[in-house]
Amino acid sequence: MPSVRRMILGHVVSGLCTKMNRTKKLQGDLLETPMKRCLSTFDITLLGVGHMVGAGIYVLTGAVAHNTAGPGVILSFLFAGVASLFAALCYAEFGSRVPKAGSAYVYTYITVGEFWAFVIGWNIILEHMIGAASVARAWSGYVDSLAGGAISNYTRYMMHGYTMAEPLGHYPDFLAAGLCLAYAMLLALGVKCSATVNSLLTIVNLAVMALVIGLGISYAKLSNWSSENGGFLPFGFTGVLTGAATCFYAFVGFDSIATSGEEARDPGRSIPRATLLSMAIVTMGYVLVGAALTLIVPYYNINPTAALPEAFSSRGIYWAKYAISVGALCGMTTTLFGSLFSLPRIMYAMANDGLLFGFLGHVNERTQVPVLNLAISGVLSALIALLFDLQHLVEFMSIGTFLSYSIVSASVIVLRYRPEKVTPAPSNAGTPSTLASPPTESADSNSDCNSVTSIESKLLDLSEGTGKLKPRYAWMAKFLGDGKSGMGVTGLVLLYIGGCISLTPLVLLTHMRIFPMGCGYFTVTYMVILTVGSLLMICAYQQNPPTGEFRVPMVPLVPALSILFNVGLMYHLSLLTWLRFLVWMIFGILIYFLFGIHYSKESTSPDSYSVLMATSEAERGAKWSATLQRVNQKSDKVPILNDDDLVH
Repeated sequence: MPSVRRMILGHVVSGLCTKMNRTKKLQGDLLETPMKRCLSTFDITLLGVGHMVGAGIYVLTGAVAHNTAGPGVILSFLFAGVASLFAALCYAEFGSRVPKAGSAYVYTYITVGEFWAFVIGWNIILEHMIGAASVARAWSGYVDSLAGGAISNYTRYMMHGYTMAEPLGHYPDFLAAGLCLAYAMLLALGVKCSATVNSLLTIVNLAVMALVIGLGISYAKLSNWSSENGGFLPFGFTGVLTGAATCFYAFVGFDSIATSGEEARDPGRSIPRATLLSMAIVTMGYVLVGAALTLIVPYYNINPTAALPEAFSSRGIYWAKYAISVGALCGMTTTLFGSLFSLPRIMYAMANDGLLFGFLGHVNERTQVPVLNLAISGVLSALIALLFDLQHLVEFMSIGTFLSYSIVSASVIVLRYRPEKVTPAPSNAGTPSTLASPPTESADSNSDCNSVTSIESKLLDLSEGTGKLKPRYAWMAKFLGDGKSGMGVTGLVLLYIGGCISLTPLVLLTHMRIFPMGCGYFTVTYMVILTVGSLLMICAYQQNPPTGEFRVPMVPLVPALSILFNVGLMYHLSLLTWLRFLVWMIFGILIYFLFGIHYSKESTSPDSYSVLMATSEAERGAKWSATLQRVNQKSDKVPILNDDDLVH
């Protein structure tokens, strides 16, 4: 009897693990979507720039320069930009390969599995919801300061002296809540209309940044970087690194570029280009503004809360305060746009896969926007902005961001070494696909055979050696396995992540001398060897061959550095933040196991590679009929293909 129970329990656990680890199958034309593909590379670039350049440029620059790095804030932003670029490149590769709404959620679903995809999607919802609320709070506070505190004073008067307890704000912020609702209604008008407004506000913000940089160069005093005023690195290089950890938050928001994949005209080209362009523009902007600020006034005279207006006022340029105020409001508005733009699309992607409630997957036929999701997003963000304090919101937002970046970076490594079965290449919007290209007039009888061969080359496994050990490392197979399914690399990636999770606290504890020096250095050295060794062993496997799409350079090094940096930053979050995160995750996991795991569309979808595994003519015909019909309708010049034309 006990053995029967163990068998039943084992069967249940095995089935549950299989469901949690099932991956999303991409079938048909990836460019087909109920949303409107109308965003150009220019629109998407300004979307990313607007999401990143917000309150950080006007608040964070002064705070880091005054308290942490001095003029070395330039290096802090540069290091943070490079570290963010590692994660951005990983997003760009996935955005090029998978032009779907959902960003990190979809990428994780395809690569790692359903449960981790739900965890990432659930955290992205939290990230954007709190991001919108926090920016609305900052916007409201800035307007209140320009009004001399009139708004906050009136709120206190209406509250009759009553204050709320932490983590809630002292007083409800009705202006911030109203801003969230107003911008949600603007987004409901359509993606092109709202993107145009975002582009205009971003251009104004960039113009103000250019004004700040130009005035900074005109009124610069190089003596502010001299030894008389503390030098260029008054807090040492440690201050630069500490500042870089803080400045990393200024670059959060580039994932909104990947979220727009289902509304981009040509996502395969636009998303990688927009990612690189926006990261370059934002990094350059932050570095030059930091240089201008510290050259105008000594770092110790910078006002951390109103750095730029006070700096120019001290040099007699009083009119610059108003221009900077306009830029700050435009910048914070575009950051709010980025969060409210991404949030409903994440909810749409998860609902479309069956992991969230079905009504969240509805897209309005007229505006081609998930209007219901926008309404829910706007109301929830408004409620959070109304009640919660800004400082607690910002810290709580960071944990989901770091987790998403880490898993996407790990997914790039796993997917690069996983044998691929390539499905028919989707056609670009408005451009016939390779399958539908008409033959030339001089084509001979071999052209049909070549056409069929090109079809087969797209459908069959183009990476026969992918995931296997390179010939010169074949002797390692007895330790690592043959790697036929890429599981060897997956195990090594997990080993590397475990090493990063262990290495960071060990370094901190050894540095604080909590561990004995000898034992601490020995343990740290062992963990360094473990993490570096796992990367070297990954390099012994063969990668997928280039496909012409954007690819992250220097894999696995670049994604590995992204994982290390993000894991390290997660240890800087407070214990209270982790406890709040745990509560949010418990709520999400209940939704997944009570609803999502049962209604997931992958539970009933056929294997995406069953076309290649079919053993009968009837099965192959059933799988290919829809695809061949769509191909043959693209052009009258395309030869009619049937099942006999395929080379089996």
